[in-house]
Amino acid sequence: MWRARCVSHPGLTKRGAGRHPRDMVWTVQRLDPDRSRRRLQLLAELASAKSVRDRERPRQQHDERLRELIAMRRRLAG
Repeated sequence: MWRARCVSHPGLTKRGAGRHPRDMVWTVQRLDPDRSRRRLQLLAELASAKSVRDRERPRQQHDERLRELIAMRRRLAG
């Protein structure tokens, strides 16, 4: 039995008993448990940071617009 790495999909390996492509089956290489746990933790932290950023964005835009209006009023009054 032999294995061939797929260049376009690095996580996939072709395994086959024969040398003909129809005899091959795609298998996914398993990540070690620590790496998988760290990856899931990182993805959870990124999702959390994105949700916080999305919640804060409207307030920041409102504050910026308000500052622009105050500055314009000062320029016109001064």
